[in-house]
Amino acid sequence: MSGVHLPPAGGPPGAPEDDPPAGTPAELALEPLAEDERGTSLWRGAWRRLRRDPGAIAGAVIVLAFALVALMAPLIAPYAPAGAQWANQVTPSSVPGPSDEHLLGLDSFGSDLFTQLVYGARQSLVIGVVSTVIGLGFGAALGLLAGAFGGAVDVAVMRVVDIMLSIPSLLLAVSVAAVIGPSPTALMIAIGAAQVPIFARLLRGSMLGQRSSDYVLAASSLGLRRRRVVMSHMLPNSLSPVIVQGTLTLATAIIEVAALSYLGLGDPNPTVAEWGRMLVRAQDRLATDPHLAVLPGVCIAVTALGFTLFGEALRESLDPTFRR
Repeated sequence: MSGVHLPPAGGPPGAPEDDPPAGTPAELALEPLAEDERGTSLWRGAWRRLRRDPGAIAGAVIVLAFALVALMAPLIAPYAPAGAQWANQVTPSSVPGPSDEHLLGLDSFGSDLFTQLVYGARQSLVIGVVSTVIGLGFGAALGLLAGAFGGAVDVAVMRVVDIMLSIPSLLLAVSVAAVIGPSPTALMIAIGAAQVPIFARLLRGSMLGQRSSDYVLAASSLGLRRRRVVMSHMLPNSLSPVIVQGTLTLATAIIEVAALSYLGLGDPNPTVAEWGRMLVRAQDRLATDPHLAVLPGVCIAVTALGFTLFGEALRESLDPTFRR
């Protein structure tokens, strides 16, 4: 038996020494972490992923262009809004088209169409942002109460939210605007009120998920007061989905601004340009001058698309299940 040579354990001569096959958990565990996963914060990692997302870039470009046009409207628009000094050039059958003096021609009231579109962006941006802030503020307050206290407070708050959710958002907005009266303030309150239950349920659900987290249990075991645990630990870690929803809700708010203005619940001042009102004015000229309705409709659709693309990309970048 002394002349018998046994092969080394682990395989025949020449075989690799106990190397795990490629792709096994052992090998993957030894690989260095990707740059995006090396101890970066949630928002920093999200920013790195957003920079490489084509949808996020496209949405950000649209949103930035929309905001710049709205903020710089007096510098971009060649004329004052709703200036009807060219009304004598409009006939019942047609309106003047593009020219050197008017880039996109005139509307049915004799105003410069390009100027109306530019100032309409400002009106939509202001009302959309303020209404979203109103909805987010009141909704977050209700969600914070329900998620922090639970019990009877949670039941009472959620029953109010359920009642609001039982009414279609546009119908609720129309009802509020009809009670207050046609004005920009009515639009902001109406659209914001329709958004309150969305943010309330979202923050409440996010906070309920945080209540059983290890860091919350550890903070409570150390004797920290509930208010400090809620405000310093639970709330900051529950805001990510609410912020993402706020971005997505801006797209809906801009569409609802146009819809309520189309129904006559917007600003009654005829000198204020608004995309929804431009659609109303173009109704009787769809056969002869369809561009009067197409151009503001395209502005509404593209702007809503920009906020939707950026919001969806932001949601995916903040959600660990979407990380690649």
